[in-house]
Amino acid sequence: MATEIGIDLGSSKTVIFSSSQVVLEEPSVVTVDAETFEPVYFGEKAKQTLGRTPESLLCVSPIEHGIISDYDIAEAMLKNYMHQAFSNRIIRPRIMATLPAGLTELQHHSVAKVVESSGGRNISVIESPLAIACGLGVDFSKPHGTLIVDIGAGTTDIAVISMGGISVCESFKVASGDFDAQIARYIRKEYNVEVGPLMAEQVKQKIGTVLERPVEIAMIAKGRNVFTGLPEAFEITSAEIMEAIRETADTICNAIRSVLSKTDPDLVADIMADGLYLTGGGALLNGMDRLISEFVGTQVFLLDDPMHSVVRGAAVALKHPELLKNVDYQMRSIRELQID
Repeated sequence: MATEIGIDLGSSKTVIFSSSQVVLEEPSVVTVDAETFEPVYFGEKAKQTLGRTPESLLCVSPIEHGIISDYDIAEAMLKNYMHQAFSNRIIRPRIMATLPAGLTELQHHSVAKVVESSGGRNISVIESPLAIACGLGVDFSKPHGTLIVDIGAGTTDIAVISMGGISVCESFKVASGDFDAQIARYIRKEYNVEVGPLMAEQVKQKIGTVLERPVEIAMIAKGRNVFTGLPEAFEITSAEIMEAIRETADTICNAIRSVLSKTDPDLVADIMADGLYLTGGGALLNGMDRLISEFVGTQVFLLDDPMHSVVRGAAVALKHPELLKNVDYQMRSIRELQID
């Protein structure tokens, strides 16, 4: 029976962690009836309808840039995922939900209420960078700076952690999802072909890179010719994708530099000595760790399981809340987030 659950409500995927393993990982996408907005499909099945729905159906992403954009659909989605993961085998579980750094109290409250409505009790929320730090085993008793960069689908969270609290942080709305948009724009401009979001994501995952590869690779992509309206297949190379997404990658690097410019010099010295920790789905893009290392001038450590580091860290924080109980940070529960 699941009693301790970590939940990462991401812009791209929702991940549920329990009993030391990922029990569910599904896209944060719901297909709804266009008139009634009643959910029809959830998760992977809904994602496959993206760009393929008839007029009677609508594909919705209820989490945008790490923030709940459609409360009712987000609630229905998480209820469905909790039922998939546990059926009726949970009784008053303790839940730790993660969210991007720097959100308002109202946004904290919205996440907590969605989780509560899905069947959770005794709910707490934690910022993603702190959850990652817990998973890394960072010693919060020491006044020592640790830089964490989490490139998600909707946001890039950059935070300096010291003594169990966030010293400096920014949540930028430039992230992995922007790589997909840039690829689609590049293909339309250079090939006069319109590609859907699923094809753009596939191109990114298969041949995407931010640095020149030793051996150039290519793939066949498919879309619709913007002039004739007919289907068209074409070959695109990794060098072209590098050109398409390099601006976005540089924006993320500049965001890291911006956070460091606001950080106390002693903490920056710690980071320069120890390096920074890179995680999130965007961290898997070929060359991303090396690009950031060259740009910032320090060593970059890519975490072993970047897709799940946030939710795994949330589970650690749930088991060991004493890690964060100091003057800088206090775990907030659903009761503390109530709005009168």
